[in-house]
Amino acid sequence: MRHWDNMRSRSLASLAALAAFAMLSACSDSAEEVTAVDAGADPLAGLEIEAVEATELANVPIGNVPGTIVFPPEARVAVTAPFPGAAVRVYVVEGQFVRRGQALALVRAAEPVQIRGALARAQSEVGLAEARARRLNQLAEEGIIAASRADEANAALAQARASLSEQRGLASLGGVGPEGAMTLSAPISGRVSHVGVVTGGPVDLMEAPFVVEAEGAYQIEMQLPERLARVVRPGMPVEVSLPTEGDEPLLTGGQILAVSPSIDPATRSVLARASISAAPGIVAGRNVSVTIAGTGGASGISIPANAVTRIGGVDHVFVREGQTYRPRAVVVIATSREQAVISKGLQAGDVVAASSIAELKAMSAE
Repeated sequence: MRHWDNMRSRSLASLAALAAFAMLSACSDSAEEVTAVDAGADPLAGLEIEAVEATELANVPIGNVPGTIVFPPEARVAVTAPFPGAAVRVYVVEGQFVRRGQALALVRAAEPVQIRGALARAQSEVGLAEARARRLNQLAEEGIIAASRADEANAALAQARASLSEQRGLASLGGVGPEGAMTLSAPISGRVSHVGVVTGGPVDLMEAPFVVEAEGAYQIEMQLPERLARVVRPGMPVEVSLPTEGDEPLLTGGQILAVSPSIDPATRSVLARASISAAPGIVAGRNVSVTIAGTGGASGISIPANAVTRIGGVDHVFVREGQTYRPRAVVVIATSREQAVISKGLQAGDVVAASSIAELKAMSAE
């Protein structure tokens, strides 16, 4: 009897264990189903996506291109020596500011000495020709000699005076002084950008020993892509973004000065130049971003710049459709640090993702 009770107790315990296991399995299946339903309801759960509504922008710029600040052609002046010689003294260094007329170097040459001797001879010849012309003119008026002889004397005097003027002009070049010393001076105020001579070194006529660049006069050199070369014209306004130490760039204006009539076959671009207004931090050779404003008053769509990404070499944005975001190809015509302007692919009121772009790209690629 005791044996039968033991067997009955063991059977009841086994049945209880089986019932508990079945209940746990049912609960596990129910939890998985709930999780699956929740995941299907919100596939973007866990992503902190900043949703921004696209807005319409009036007077859309034609495009945004990189540019380089350069000096205008007339702002660079070469200082040349009128005669070959040797540099006795050099007074300036590269980067130094000079004023117009300031001495740059002292050069000594043999040819100015010869010119000064020729100048003295020309002065003597003029004096002699003047005395001879006076005497012959007086004799011709008294009828003692023929008038033709007086005319010859007057012609000789004119020739002597022309020779004297020529020698004086040569002597004035380079500030020629005693012993053939010439002073090379700055033709304009500005900074010395090139010093090609050293003390004791040669100075020849084939290379300028100094180049001075005027300050305050700058232009922007740009390479326009082929699509913009057809619409950009001189006189169009531009906006230049200058990098600063802070978060906000410094904006200054200008206008298109010239557009090359031909396309460079190597780069498929067109060279253009624009003026730039005076602003702090402008340095020749600095790279800037140039926005070319249109004149037709066209409109476009404005979104945050970080909402645009590249997929397959094409600009895309992620647009909200229901509970998810889908990539959509767009055409970006201008961009800055904060804003991108879209001409095709978006409409005002579309909601785009401005964060978690990498995660959305990974999800769309699955």
